[in-house]
Amino acid sequence: MNGPTHHHPVSCGGCCTQLAHFGVRLGSATILEEINLHVHCGELTAIIGPNGAGKTTLLRALLGEIPFRGDLQFVHSGSDQQFGRPRVGYVPQRIDLDTSAPATVGDLFASVSQRRPLWLGLGPRQREEALCALGLVEAQPLLRKTLGTLSGGELQRVLLALALHPMPDLLLLDEPVSGVDQAGIELFYRMVSELRRHLDLSILLVSHDLAAVARVADRMIFLNRRVLADGTPAEVLTSPLVKQVFGMEFSGMEPGFVSQLPEHELCPLPAPGERS
Repeated sequence: MNGPTHHHPVSCGGCCTQLAHFGVRLGSATILEEINLHVHCGELTAIIGPNGAGKTTLLRALLGEIPFRGDLQFVHSGSDQQFGRPRVGYVPQRIDLDTSAPATVGDLFASVSQRRPLWLGLGPRQREEALCALGLVEAQPLLRKTLGTLSGGELQRVLLALALHPMPDLLLLDEPVSGVDQAGIELFYRMVSELRRHLDLSILLVSHDLAAVARVADRMIFLNRRVLADGTPAEVLTSPLVKQVFGMEFSGMEPGFVSQLPEHELCPLPAPGERS
């Protein structure tokens, strides 16, 4: 019987999101400083860190919800417009819904994808696009279901489909399986892992479930205001710093943990006149 095979992912290397000297200051408090990252296409990066480390603040800054310092660039070597801001998709930790309302998944797509009155429902083209997005997460049968009847896992898959419509350059997942049962967690992570390969997506995943995300991530970043560790999940989780902060040791890594970072070349940095 053969031993376990280790996953050695390969990203295309043709595009990435760059953060250079990236920081966030709110009032007199410095939340993030000197973040320098290349997040490549086809690469799933897990972000871990203690409470208050700035993980959600980083996502909010990338979404444009709060101001930041430094540079944020999307680099695509095969495009005429090589440098610009990335198009970002986002799956939040939770969403507040009126479970008594009769709104359906289709209505949710209509609210974000068309200008016609919602009471008319999805137009033919928008319905086809919604089904296509839901098909990416094996959720087409949910189109007509009311939002209040969705399980936690079904709702997160619908939100993931929305985040992929239109297709983003960078997908942000903020504790996306909070409140989801174990079967739903495994299904969600399996889908995210497949999507990043099939769609060549750049994904940033924030989570406190270190062992679970380590099994699907290509790369892991330990964040606490700054990037304190950056490498494979095996490298980061076995570092003394993680043991000190989380009070646990990951010395016996299970088969399947990534032991080699995705293979790609560093993207070129934009010249000053090319920055957006």
